[in-house]
Amino acid sequence: MRRMTARLGALVATALLAVTTQAGQAGAADEAAYFTMRDITRSDFVIKLTDPAKIREARDIVANQEHRIVVGRLVKRPAEYNPRWSFHYNPDTVQFVAAAIEVCDATTPYVEDHLDEAGGAFLPGLVWCPWTGRLTAEIPTP
Repeated sequence: MRRMTARLGALVATALLAVTTQAGQAGAADEAAYFTMRDITRSDFVIKLTDPAKIREARDIVANQEHRIVVGRLVKRPAEYNPRWSFHYNPDTVQFVAAAIEVCDATTPYVEDHLDEAGGAFLPGLVWCPWTGRLTAEIPTP
């Protein structure tokens, strides 16, 4: 049953990101915007966005204090704008959703501690959707 859940999660994540990646590539911008996301552990994680529509959406989420889940594909290496963590979101895959499947949920510190397992049964397809994560602010370019 656990394998079936992991496989189903991987299929859903792959389908979701196939659509997201195409949209993200079509709207790439010269200017990037950076946002902090804080989860239940009070850990801050910096997200880079390059798509103007996603930047507007993130600004609206912050301004209205909406609860939207950030979903995207992880890259297993640090980014200069997010030095505390050994991973970051691929900006072209980030989206904001009202609900997401459980197989992609994990806190930021948990992902850091289990990064070597990400992409298998843990976070299939490297898709991460921290349910307790909230966009808290737009920050200056780090």
